Amino acid sequence: MLTAHRLDWIPLDHAAAHPVEIGDMISADAGGTPIYRVMAFEQGRAWVAAGAGAPARVVALDGFRWKGRAE
Repeated sequence: MLTAHRLDWIPLDHAAAHPVEIGDMISADAGGTPIYRVMAFEQGRAWVAAGAGAPARVVALDGFRWKGRAE
C-alpha cells in the first residue's frame, strides 16, 4: 500500500477537465483502502498502482470519489 505521513482528502470533481493528475492518490472512500497512485492515462481511464513495485492496472475514474493531497 502507498503510505504518506498525512493526506488531506478532497472530493474528486468528475466534471473538471482534469479531475486528477499523474501522481495524485485516489480512493473510493476518504482515507479508506485501497489507496492508489495515478501513474498514467489512456483513453479516458487511469493506470493506477497500489504501491511501489505493485503491478499497475487500468481503471475508470468514476469508481473513485476522493483525491488525497499530502500535507
